[in-house]
Amino acid sequence: MSSTVTVEGRLGFAGYATCFSGIVRREFLRFVNQRERFLSALVRPLVWLFIFAAGFRSVLGVSIIPPYETYVLYEVYVVPGLAVMIQLFNGMQSSLSMVYDREVGSMRVLLTSPFPRWSILLAKLAAGVLVSLLQVYVFLAIAHVWEVDIPPLGYLAALPALVLSGLMLGSIGLFLSSLVRQLENFASVMNFVIFPMFFASSALYPLWRIRESSEALYMICLANPFTHAVELVRHALYGSFDPTALSVVTLVTLVFFVLAVLAYDPARGIMIRRGGPAGETT
Repeated sequence: MSSTVTVEGRLGFAGYATCFSGIVRREFLRFVNQRERFLSALVRPLVWLFIFAAGFRSVLGVSIIPPYETYVLYEVYVVPGLAVMIQLFNGMQSSLSMVYDREVGSMRVLLTSPFPRWSILLAKLAAGVLVSLLQVYVFLAIAHVWEVDIPPLGYLAALPALVLSGLMLGSIGLFLSSLVRQLENFASVMNFVIFPMFFASSALYPLWRIRESSEALYMICLANPFTHAVELVRHALYGSFDPTALSVVTLVTLVFFVLAVLAYDPARGIMIRRGGPAGETT
């Protein structure tokens, strides 16, 4: 125990900063070199915006609900949800790479380094959020060209909300990655997480409309943290503030990040029961 403290003490702030920047830089370069990843991240929301929203425009007009001050077209309503959907897929994609890196990649070495697990996971989380922000703002720029009007200050006001929602979804993904050892299994887990979270939320339909159809589904959507992430971003884009959404997203972020840190702790987490990264037990 004392030797561990001594090693961590010698690392100092410079050591932590180097490790943090190295992980973030590596993740960013990986994203830059994988152009198909960038394009695939935009295909899903753009298909929904260009095709489904255009088809549903005359059927699913949205009445005056906060933060909107007038009736809005369906494509205007779905843009915040599609932006957070990009972060949802990116969070799961980043966690998928974590499963691979943990077994045969760079994370296998980092997870056995003197750096505490929380600092490594936080760097991985920050890198994923940075990549998702780039994707989201490109999508918002395309939506603007598609005549989805967002106040100019809304793009700046939404930045903290997008950072927080990205941290929440990334934390959930990190925790899920600690439960799975094989890439094939994680891919199936993603399907059971991504689609229920996205469709059982306010991303595509207002909650009041869902409540008219099913009270049970409305309660599920209300309990879904993805709903609150969408509403946090939606309100921020239009210069409004949703304290309930902020509280829920912040709480879920902290809970899942702590769970991920505990799960990756070789002394007491899930990884020790699974033999640790690549089979080590120390």
